[in-house]
Amino acid sequence: MLVWSVGLLVVILLIALGLPIAFSMMIVGFLGLTYIIGLDPALSMVGQVFFDNGMSYSLSILPLFLLMGNFVVKAGLADELYYASNAWLRHKRGGLAMATVIACGGFSSVCGSSLATAATMAKIALPSMKKYGYSDSLSAGVIAAGGTLGILIPPSMILVIYGIITSQDIGKLFLAGIIPGLLGIIGYIIAVKITLWFEKGSKKKLTALPTLEKVRALKGVTGILGLFILVMGGIYLGIFTATEAAGIGAFGAFIIVILKRKLSLNSFIDTLIETVKITTMLFFLLFGAILFSNFINLAGLPDDLRNFLSVFNFNIYTLLIGIFIIYLILGMVLESLSMMLLTVPIFYPLVLEMGGNLIWFGVLVVVAVEISLITPPVGLNVHILKTIVKNTISLKTIFRGVIPFVFMDIIRLIIILLIPGIALILPNSIN
Repeated sequence: MLVWSVGLLVVILLIALGLPIAFSMMIVGFLGLTYIIGLDPALSMVGQVFFDNGMSYSLSILPLFLLMGNFVVKAGLADELYYASNAWLRHKRGGLAMATVIACGGFSSVCGSSLATAATMAKIALPSMKKYGYSDSLSAGVIAAGGTLGILIPPSMILVIYGIITSQDIGKLFLAGIIPGLLGIIGYIIAVKITLWFEKGSKKKLTALPTLEKVRALKGVTGILGLFILVMGGIYLGIFTATEAAGIGAFGAFIIVILKRKLSLNSFIDTLIETVKITTMLFFLLFGAILFSNFINLAGLPDDLRNFLSVFNFNIYTLLIGIFIIYLILGMVLESLSMMLLTVPIFYPLVLEMGGNLIWFGVLVVVAVEISLITPPVGLNVHILKTIVKNTISLKTIFRGVIPFVFMDIIRLIIILLIPGIALILPNSIN
């Protein structure tokens, strides 16, 4: 117990001192392995982790989906999504905020990045909501919360990384995220309604558009809808694997951006460079997590936790509730990806041994991570939004605005915990 507990404390200390989590986990993982099995075997294991995973065919899914998301952003599809959602909802009370939620959900379905979704929608939706009298807290809160949908609605980079760490089928993880993602959209729309009910004053009403204009507005979403159906439909029908779907999705997004004439040679090169930078960062994080996972497993952490749980007669549900409480606490001091990489290698063997389904657990983990993206004091989505709005909206106002959305996320987490079929019905329907 002493070895792994010291290792965990040192990792947390290094992160607190500002060392990137990838290097914190690599350093502690290597030193811990050296202590347990010796220098030469530890060096061999480091080489094996980097070489085997770096050459892994399944890992190519990461840069390909990142490339797809970057092309989607470049094509300006978020603007068209917001326009279409706004065309159908603008005349309703809170219509602009509800349109923002739906646009965030649609954009995240082909972007896969929470931060990119929040940053993009802030530039598109925030000016409209401020113009028509929406409070700063609701306007900022709905964008910060809506952006979190990007890590659950497939393709999701977080689900890809979770699948690699736990050796789960990424295609099934993507399918498992669809219904909980839709539940998130519905929950956020309810949160908008609740916020408006508590707020005093009325928003300026927009006139309803003619039906023909509403139908025309849908033309802009055909690209995203077609891309989502192509990628997820192909996975569901077994036409291609998740990795092949990533390549097809990236090529489809490339065709869309070409047809919209949004891509020059310079922007194409910039997009590739940006994809390489993010891929490199994610690979270092992933390899660091795998190395650290090897260390804590050899140090006996799973066995010690198993013995601890047996003393208190924990079942799968009490274990999961304990894990989520830990996530809520960690979410106040760690950003989402770091939190997941640090904890999933520790928790998933216990969930598996207690009979839990790792696809279901993955969805629960991602929803818990979503909550951490908008909880103080870290709340990465909130801070990203703050950098965009600068001094026009305070950090306190944004955090106040996300409170109803956090409550809806907690309710969604409880529903998925009690009814696993919500996450498992689609993955279980394929071979």
